[in-house]
Amino acid sequence: VQLQASGGGSVQPGASLRLSCAGSGRTLSGYTMGWFRQAPGKEREFVAAISRSGVTDYAHSVKGRFAISRDNAKNTVYLQMNSLEPEDTAVYFCAGSTFIWGVRQDPDYYNYWGQGTLVTVSS
Repeated sequence: VQLQASGGGSVQPGASLRLSCAGSGRTLSGYTMGWFRQAPGKEREFVAAISRSGVTDYAHSVKGRFAISRDNAKNTVYLQMNSLEPEDTAVYFCAGSTFIWGVRQDPDYYNYWGQGTLVTVSS
C-alpha cells in the first residue's frame, strides 16, 4: 500500500487543522493506522492510532485535542487537530501496520509509511 499524507500548514496557536492520509494500492480497512510526528532535533514520536475495528489510542500530550478517524469508503485516515500549540510543530507521518490487530505506540510495529506533512504552529 502507498500512503499519501496531506493537510499540513502554518497556523497560529489555538487553531485547528485536519490531516489526511490517503491509501492506494490496498484498502486501509485491513490495517491498523497511526500518526507519528518528528520535531526538529527530536526523535519520531507516537501521536495517535486506530485499529481495524475502530479502537483508538492517543499520546498523553494530544489527548482531548486530537482525534483520529478512518473513512473506509474513501480509503483515508484523518487526524483532526484542535487547540494547536507551538509544541505541536513537527513533520507528521501516517503509517500502517499489518502486524497488529489492536493499537500500538511503537513505530517498529508499522511497516508502511507515507511521506511527512509539515505542521507549524506559531504566532
